[in-house]
Amino acid sequence: MVFSDTSTNTGIVQQARKMMRVDATQWPTANIVNSANNYLDYVAGFFIGGDKRFQWDDTNHSALPEGTEDMTINQTDYSFLTDEQNNRILTLIGISRIDSSGKEYALTQVDRNDPDYDITTFGVSSGIPTQYDKIADNVIRLNFKPSATVTNGLKFYFQRTPSYFTASDTTKAPGVAPLLHRGFVIACAYDGAITLGLQNAQALGIERGIEEKKMEQYFAGRNRDDRGRMVPARENNK
Repeated sequence: MVFSDTSTNTGIVQQARKMMRVDATQWPTANIVNSANNYLDYVAGFFIGGDKRFQWDDTNHSALPEGTEDMTINQTDYSFLTDEQNNRILTLIGISRIDSSGKEYALTQVDRNDPDYDITTFGVSSGIPTQYDKIADNVIRLNFKPSATVTNGLKFYFQRTPSYFTASDTTKAPGVAPLLHRGFVIACAYDGAITLGLQNAQALGIERGIEEKKMEQYFAGRNRDDRGRMVPARENNK
């Protein structure tokens, strides 16, 4: 479902207005843009917050959610704020070191709350980095100061903001599964209804809840190729 389709009146814009029983003067496209993008943030936040093994990314992004950064001599702290298309990086999900021959080595994430973490020595000595501490959502600290600068010596994997709508979008659809597209129509219509005080606001609120439940059910079962495993429980004999 595209954002706006005036030829068939099947876009998010047209369907939202139809549900509200209003026209473009009563509820301008700019308002629907805001509602659609707010709902897109809601969906993305739900997927990113709960998805650990099967990372989500907006399908409208044309580049993969990964990038490289120079590893600089004696520098332990690195920040990754935007991707190559200037989308804001929300959180890092992995860091690797790339040596001068191009071979990649995954770095182990540690945390300053770990019992064997020494905050007074972490990142102080020179050496080959093997670990990193994520000191903020998109800022890391290496356990050793690099002894040499390596161009594109760090590779980072991340999750980022979705690809937002603009009022001129006529071919762009939400970057999520098509069965979740109706949720954008309902969310936009509901925002307009409560703002304008329309009589069907309550009904649209119920419909929005149904769409959110549908999204939760889709998310819970989408990673079907990841087989469950039985893991023996550890007993506490103390």
